[in-house]
Amino acid sequence: MKALIYHSANQKSWEEVAKPVIKEATDAILRISKTTICGTDLHIMKGDVATVTDGRILGHEGVGIIEEIGNAVSNFKKGDHVIISCITSCGKCANCKKGMYSHCDNGGWILGNTIDGTQAEYVRIPYADNSVYPIPAGSDEEALVMLSDILPTGFECGVLNGQVKPGDDVAIVGAGPVGLAALLTAQFYTPATLIVVDTDANRLEVAKTFGATHVINSLEEDAVKKVFELTGQRGIDVAIEAVGIPATFDICASILAPGAHLANIGVHGKAVELHMEALWAQNITLTTRLVDTVTTPMLFKNVQSKKLNATKLITHHFKLNQILEAYEIFGNAAKEHALKVILEN
Repeated sequence: MKALIYHSANQKSWEEVAKPVIKEATDAILRISKTTICGTDLHIMKGDVATVTDGRILGHEGVGIIEEIGNAVSNFKKGDHVIISCITSCGKCANCKKGMYSHCDNGGWILGNTIDGTQAEYVRIPYADNSVYPIPAGSDEEALVMLSDILPTGFECGVLNGQVKPGDDVAIVGAGPVGLAALLTAQFYTPATLIVVDTDANRLEVAKTFGATHVINSLEEDAVKKVFELTGQRGIDVAIEAVGIPATFDICASILAPGAHLANIGVHGKAVELHMEALWAQNITLTTRLVDTVTTPMLFKNVQSKKLNATKLITHHFKLNQILEAYEIFGNAAKEHALKVILEN
């Protein structure tokens, strides 16, 4: 089969490799129908994720058809159409029993990280009974790709960890796909204000159409000063960091009202400064999280009922064998006006 192979920082290729096979009785082999590229994949390509080694097939999102199952898989059969979760869950270890699937003893975020992933014609999914979701006939496949990762990530790591409440003033720093996913799902809780901060004018315009009440281009004005102006000098109840660089973390930490939450989503490849001399007495809550995908079934229902329009996040379409071009487009999002890309096998 063909697959996208990581070799080292900034080195990848579309290669012929061996098709995956069943290794454990709980495995399933899927033929990929559609997949996508994540911002985390770009961090991998920068060398920010040390666990990804030479020869790894990247990707942790997608939908597909089950071609083969291990003899311990009981919830699915050959031919079933499924969503692939970015998080692999055994369902039996102590962390899984707490709903913290991201820290499964033998799973978690392993696809496209420590085992081969979904940017390929076929993929092996461990613990298939707990790590894929059935797709009803007639569903919009492209919308459901957004349920593999970015929608639960934005919701769980940003909105839920930030404890967004009705009437809150919320700021999302970063208007990439995961920041926009947080913007869409924050509206479940009717915050009073949804401020989006970014340096990309196009993405800020998109954020307005997604429900942002205010947008701030931090290249053109002082984002911290503007946030305080918009909140009557009080600051933000919930700041969601959705980029993963020191500059965006600094903005979040600088706009907090007393008692606020700072919910980090971004993948950080470099250290950030935490100014405890300013925050120690402010009753601030800082949270980090790797998505657990515990909310995927709920989000699935909202996508199916059209209450959550996941296709708004999709801007580009490619064939799977055009993945190198797709990486170029996605990696130059500001120039190409790219959000999520769909790669069809």
